[in-house]
Amino acid sequence: MAGAVFSDAGIARYELEIEIDAPPDAVWSALVDETNAWWLPDFHMMGSGSVVTFEPHAGGGLIEKHADGGSLLWYTVQWIRPADRTVYLLGNIAPDWGGPTCSHFKLLVEARGDGSVLRATDAHLGNIDEKNLGSLASGWTTLFTDGLRAFVQEGVRHD
Repeated sequence: MAGAVFSDAGIARYELEIEIDAPPDAVWSALVDETNAWWLPDFHMMGSGSVVTFEPHAGGGLIEKHADGGSLLWYTVQWIRPADRTVYLLGNIAPDWGGPTCSHFKLLVEARGDGSVLRATDAHLGNIDEKNLGSLASGWTTLFTDGLRAFVQEGVRHD
């Protein structure tokens, strides 16, 4: 087949813990209700001025939209349980960004001491290697630390 490229599919997973000096309900609320306020400018893939929203229901999305009509579906909500501050997200990474890869991303906000911890577990199936997985883990760590945590703890807004 002319132009065909074959590669091995793999399965890989990583886990993150981000400690946040705020009550779990405040972290959860910021995560799902004020997403654009903490989403860092470098993570706006549709360009400056795009808006990131989270639709907290099964079938809802983590979506980025731009005024020029462009949009990006980051993830689809598979399962959400606000009482437990837990959400399971399903996403796809296109070949242009290192895929094709399917992502199964779980976010959980728990109490820890006087504050909270955001636990993220991301499992990938597809064209995944150590470099890609490290880049994903590093990116989410930056977004949740410099974005979400800074917003919840210090009121740093990025919208």
